[in-house]
Amino acid sequence: MTSTAPQTLTGQEAGDEPPSWPHRMRRFGHVARPRTGLRERLVPPFARPSGQLVAVLGIGPEGAARLVRWAAWAGPLLVTLVAGVMRFWHLGSPHAVIFDETYYAKDAWALINHGYEGDWPKDIDKSILANPDLISVPTAPGYVVHPPVGKYLIGIGEKLFGFTPFGWRFMVAVLGTLSVLLLCRIGRRLFRSTFLGCLAGTLLAVDGLHFVMSRTALLDTVLMFFVLAAFGCLLVDRDRTRARLAAALPEDETGQLRPDAGIAASLRFGWRPWRLAAGVMLGLACGTKWNGLYVLVFFCVMTVLWDAGARRVAGAHSPYRAVLRRDAPWAFLSTVPVALATYMVTWTGWFATDKGYGRHWADGRAGLSPDHVKLPLLGTLDHLPQFDLSWVPASLRSFWHYETEVYSFHVGLTEGHTYQSNPWSWLVLGRPVSYYYESPDPGTGGCPSGAGGKCASEVLALGTPLLWWAGCFAVLYVLWRWFFRRDWRAGAIACGIAAGYLPWFLYQERTIFFFYAVVFVPFLCLAVTMMIGAIVGPPGTPERRRAVGVIGAGVLVLLIIWNFVYFWPIYTGTPIPLDGWRSRMWLDTWV
Repeated sequence: MTSTAPQTLTGQEAGDEPPSWPHRMRRFGHVARPRTGLRERLVPPFARPSGQLVAVLGIGPEGAARLVRWAAWAGPLLVTLVAGVMRFWHLGSPHAVIFDETYYAKDAWALINHGYEGDWPKDIDKSILANPDLISVPTAPGYVVHPPVGKYLIGIGEKLFGFTPFGWRFMVAVLGTLSVLLLCRIGRRLFRSTFLGCLAGTLLAVDGLHFVMSRTALLDTVLMFFVLAAFGCLLVDRDRTRARLAAALPEDETGQLRPDAGIAASLRFGWRPWRLAAGVMLGLACGTKWNGLYVLVFFCVMTVLWDAGARRVAGAHSPYRAVLRRDAPWAFLSTVPVALATYMVTWTGWFATDKGYGRHWADGRAGLSPDHVKLPLLGTLDHLPQFDLSWVPASLRSFWHYETEVYSFHVGLTEGHTYQSNPWSWLVLGRPVSYYYESPDPGTGGCPSGAGGKCASEVLALGTPLLWWAGCFAVLYVLWRWFFRRDWRAGAIACGIAAGYLPWFLYQERTIFFFYAVVFVPFLCLAVTMMIGAIVGPPGTPERRRAVGVIGAGVLVLLIIWNFVYFWPIYTGTPIPLDGWRSRMWLDTWV
């Protein structure tokens, strides 16, 4: 009987070179990495259900495809529902003006009624809580140091539900809940996995800092939402641009894409609406708090680097030169001017009224007085001659003067505060911020009558400790992954963290607080998710390795969730016995 199996020739018999070292290492268990085609590198496919799962469910290929489509939205919506229930549960409690709500709640009420912030009397908070219907909105303008977008949004909730704690916290809770949905979808697109996307959203839902900030009428949650939305828009723009590039490349006889230096260097990507949307989101971020400007810079650099990477993968010999010629000018025009125009539109109320603070400063002045104006990084202009700028509308000159005063306030804010902290301590939760604290007696203020002593009722802006401490390792992991594996996903996550975190190191003398870190919390959750994905293992991992990874990752996630549940009382102001409160003060600096 003649064998039909092909004969195997050695490398020397076949006339080839000796086998390479990876080939020789196969006897020791080495497995070469699968080579990814050009199409998959430009537009990676989303993860599909495993064959084992399909067999267990007995749904067949069509059912599996239907499951993937439904899970892409059903999973994120389920996570968002849970996050929303937690954030809206007793949202009006504590019935108090906590921490900086004393500024933003009142400014929002004046802004939504008059179009500008008012000068509120001191010690009016108790009167507002007692009977807000009797409170009249002041007509005198008030000096404020933050743009109006966040206060407009807070004011919408007050218009809907009244000048009450629930009213001024409502829209912040809405944005905090929607940010969980955004992160689920962003994580899904980033990792090409619905499961990992939902995991990232779950981690955000159970982070204590994000939870507390979503239930407090401060501006930082609003800023975080617009930053995350801008990142999501840029991510969609990246996918669509690379798909357009893939569609333009030629195919070989097997239907596989092949690189083409000419197309990769000369193709124009055309209309990019998602990048314009990102510019609007970044403008709204700057219109909430000025540190959105740093995010704008980081994200603009990131998206240009993404374009260079796409052209390099497609075969461009000089991708950065091609980007400078084809992409960078349009990237600038679709982000920076759009963000600036959006920012100016957010001040419409100030321009449309006659009573905003400093609205008529330029009246009777021919220009910008050097002894009043300070430029960022340049100081005063008293060494320059005064120019006649009467041709510039007085409202714009007044606006510029107002903005320079605000800048001087921010860089000169060095007054000490009990809960201020240095950014070096943020990732390890060195100094959280206590928003509210009371110590009711047993049988009063929600303190159980059998408590055996006074209770503690506190709202502490503290991240879930196990999540943040795991995040320290996750940050190192994504940096390693970015530097040594050139993983663009790790670079994108690192960019999001850096944009919200690193700029604060420039202001070591300024009074700053830990809750500013909520801006980069979603990216910290993405970093932890990426690390957990590595613990579980990539597709094709041996079953024993995968089982160990799944168990380890599952234990970590369950511990994080338990940690959030354990600290729930001090996130919500629930009265607990003092001993229970002390047991939750893991570090002396938390008190």
